[in-house]
Amino acid sequence: MQFELDEFHRNVPDEELLADLRRAHDAAKQCNQSLSYRAYDELGKYSAGTIAVRFGSWNQGLTAAGLSRNETKNATEEELFLNLENIWTILGRQPKTRDLVKPVSDFTHDVYSRRFGGYREALGAFLEWVQERDPETANESAPQNMTTIQDTPIQPKRRTSRTISDRMRFRVLMRDGFSCQSCGASPQKQRGVELHVDHVVPWSLGGETVEANLQTKCSQCNLGKGNAFTQ
Repeated sequence: MQFELDEFHRNVPDEELLADLRRAHDAAKQCNQSLSYRAYDELGKYSAGTIAVRFGSWNQGLTAAGLSRNETKNATEEELFLNLENIWTILGRQPKTRDLVKPVSDFTHDVYSRRFGGYREALGAFLEWVQERDPETANESAPQNMTTIQDTPIQPKRRTSRTISDRMRFRVLMRDGFSCQSCGASPQKQRGVELHVDHVVPWSLGGETVEANLQTKCSQCNLGKGNAFTQ
């Protein structure tokens, strides 16, 4: 049996992300497609959410890669929702209409109002989209207890991937009020606070990647946790 670590994308160099954007753009062009959020999630090595967070927005990522920005009029609902998700994550709160300006946002609040009949209606549609479960969380339940034989850990059969999707990560951040569940640190209260979403029961000890087993931690609390899983 071959054991391999899942890839960790947080520390991927900017140039590597941009190079993958260009590669995905060329692949999409061969299929007569533009490189949208959805297209990159299908063709790229990373995720559109990773690009948006790293460079401030999806379109800023395209610009940094030397690619043409997507036209606002052709934006899909998913692109509009991912843009809101990115802004909400950066701000640590619900975006107001005044927050939807460049370079933070690729779209103005007028775009959302025209598409959904009002900005509040757009936020309502966005929250419904966020709350839809990913396929990997369809059978979500509390983490299973680890069984032992002669004090030797027996790992339960995996039901989920170790990787936490961008959408699941955002749901956990929103559920936890964008604050560390250990010390209460939040970007809303103090500049420079970096929030992570991590397993309560570590993956190495049998924990599953389900929302019930995920929590928000600031970087300081998370890095000091290791495999000693405490609330």
